[in-house]
Amino acid sequence: MHTNNLIQMKSISKTFEMDDNAFEALKNIDINIKSGEFVAIIGPSGSGKSTLMNLIGLLDTPSSGQYTLSNIDTTLLNQKELANIRNKKIGFVFQSFNLIPRASALRNVEIPMFYAGIAAAERRKRAIELLKLVEMESHLKHHPSQLSGGQKQRVAIARALANDPDIILADEPTGALDTATGRLIMDIFHDLNKNHGKTIILVTHNENLAKEAGAIIALKDGEVTLCSKASK
Repeated sequence: MHTNNLIQMKSISKTFEMDDNAFEALKNIDINIKSGEFVAIIGPSGSGKSTLMNLIGLLDTPSSGQYTLSNIDTTLLNQKELANIRNKKIGFVFQSFNLIPRASALRNVEIPMFYAGIAAAERRKRAIELLKLVEMESHLKHHPSQLSGGQKQRVAIARALANDPDIILADEPTGALDTATGRLIMDIFHDLNKNHGKTIILVTHNENLAKEAGAIIALKDGEVTLCSKASK
């Protein structure tokens, strides 16, 4: 069955077994995200945001329910198949950047393409184009230790775009940055959404940032308490 939804979750629950106890991190989650949307997932610490992000990003699997991504029922796939879809469809941006310290900015952006089997010349060409997109072309040879927080995050965004994913999943991407630098990063996400057709899913506890998104999904105690269009 084909739908307009890029992401469709039905009755998704996630339970973690802890010693003799079971902790239900997510309870019967129903969400739909269309291609090209900018969605913010908000909620206090412990609300289930990170668990939901890991499920959306295919980094973990639900205990029950159905998760359909691009009309593919991911709950029927094995780990290798999940990894293949994840590498093609989803780019990740984290608060802590997760760059490889000993690799240059250029090399950091190239690495996902290396694992995707893209030839060296094409990798280099595309990495340079992506670093230009985030205005980091003058720092190709710089290592992470030589970059500011905002510069590292821009390299991380370029890396997330390496395999031209449909979705950018950003987990507190401005959390480690000052306000002005965070603003630059948000502007890049808006540009990717409006001018490059990327679906942006922003996980944040910052309600002001969430209001910039086209839709908000709010979590509390593992349940969706709000799923609405944001007020501009």
